[in-house]
Amino acid sequence: MNDVLEATSPATSLSGPAACVCKVELRVSCKSLLDRDTLNKSDPCVILMVQTNGQWTELDRTEVIKSNLHPVFGKVFLLDYYFEEVQKLRFEVYDIHGTHSIGTRDDDFLGGVECTLGQIVAQKKMVKPLLLKYGKYAGKSTITVHAEEISGNNGYVELSFQAKKLDDKDLFSKSDPFMEIYRINDDETEQLVHRTEVIKNNLNPVWEPFKVSLISLCSCDEDRKLKCLVWDHDSRGKHDFIGEFYATFREMQKISSGNKVSWDCVNPKYKQKKRNYKNSGVVILTDLKLHRVYSFLDYIMGGCQIHFTVAIDFTASNGDPRNSCSLHYINPYQPNEYLKALIAVGEICQDYDSDKRFSALGFGARIPPNYEVSHDFAINFNPEDDECEGKEGGGCKITLNSLQMPPLYALILLQRYHILLILTDGVVTDMADTREAIVRGSYQPLSIIIVGVGNADFTDMQILDGDDGVLRSPKGEPVLRDIVQFVPFRDFKTASPAALAKCVLAEVPKQVVEYYSHKAISPMVPVRDLMTPIMSPVATTPTE
Repeated sequence: MNDVLEATSPATSLSGPAACVCKVELRVSCKSLLDRDTLNKSDPCVILMVQTNGQWTELDRTEVIKSNLHPVFGKVFLLDYYFEEVQKLRFEVYDIHGTHSIGTRDDDFLGGVECTLGQIVAQKKMVKPLLLKYGKYAGKSTITVHAEEISGNNGYVELSFQAKKLDDKDLFSKSDPFMEIYRINDDETEQLVHRTEVIKNNLNPVWEPFKVSLISLCSCDEDRKLKCLVWDHDSRGKHDFIGEFYATFREMQKISSGNKVSWDCVNPKYKQKKRNYKNSGVVILTDLKLHRVYSFLDYIMGGCQIHFTVAIDFTASNGDPRNSCSLHYINPYQPNEYLKALIAVGEICQDYDSDKRFSALGFGARIPPNYEVSHDFAINFNPEDDECEGKEGGGCKITLNSLQMPPLYALILLQRYHILLILTDGVVTDMADTREAIVRGSYQPLSIIIVGVGNADFTDMQILDGDDGVLRSPKGEPVLRDIVQFVPFRDFKTASPAALAKCVLAEVPKQVVEYYSHKAISPMVPVRDLMTPIMSPVATTPTE
């Protein structure tokens, strides 16, 4: 069993200047760690590092688990989650020797791994091999990180437990009991939810109340089994088993009706061998406080994928891509404005799409072989599979020189959901049809981001954003929700790509929640693609 130093509680949160979507709990376990000790097994501890302005700093660390190469840590890392940011994390595992500082000796390091918070929440459970210095594998060592979300509006349950008449496992004193609660997953694996503090020399312990998210406790399934273990603490890590019981969150909620909620704490070996054995004590739930909410991460962790589509303006006003003055000119030394915007937004969105591919469509170009104007064509010229690899578009860039630019283009709002990024150098002239299309789109699972490239006057585009008032159709029908975000790229020319992504993606989590809340769709199951054809090309005129 694991050595318990103290009751586990949430860590200091990782925060930033943007508005926090919600908070995320990270729970860590390891398997097959390297054994650095001569006489005993390693005493592991995990440090969570965060990257800020290119520098790694320690955010928090787990407890030390004595003599264990397969530790399950009770410490919970609590982080603020920002959908619109790339939040880089590093987990480092060390073998701790007494009171020595971590990292003072190379042989203390058992391995580490880098990732983003977005990758963890998108996978919900991330398993990666641990790496030593210079990228060498740390044997067969792995680290597992479970992500579970706490809603920003107190999405948690608070529980209070006590026990009575526990078995005495000590010869010259009374037991030092603590309790562990494990959630039993669908695949029959067990996930540690909480480990209480140790109550010294007491057979009738009253443990401190603790808070845990409802997803962490039972995956929002009131009938999911919870396995509860009671132990007599041993300072060397060899804890004595007192007993166990199984419970459900539905059983726990009976306390709200004034009913007594308690369980016999049973040692299966004693029950089998002793004829008159009843229990090894009784565990009592003395209080329960509950609050439920839904959030963006409820939907992401429930299986919702963020599908990313980019629509690129190829009208004549962009110029010939072979000319260095063209907005589409491919400079071998730095990306053009179109590609910069695509990379900034795509870097965020790719973490939430399982295949890391995105649909890349163009509008307003004469395309081979007949060089007829098309307002909806695949950038890779493959209409059967219009997807490209990764945020930089992979092989899609090589086709640009094959296109001819006509004088007209269309602002296309596509039939595929979730996030549509439109990169354009012009403004909409047929505003009435565009407003009508956006109002209809606000009832669908769609968010639209428009980035204005070049030096055109984009004043009219601000109307579509809706920040200055509710956007309405020509008939006066208001949008159900604000789904459009417009920014001119020139405002971010000297800023980092992260600044652009932050600006255009900050509203997406709220838009996702608003849509599914309106449809009364539960976030706890994968959401089907409910998108229907909603948009048609809108006639527009390019700026000069």
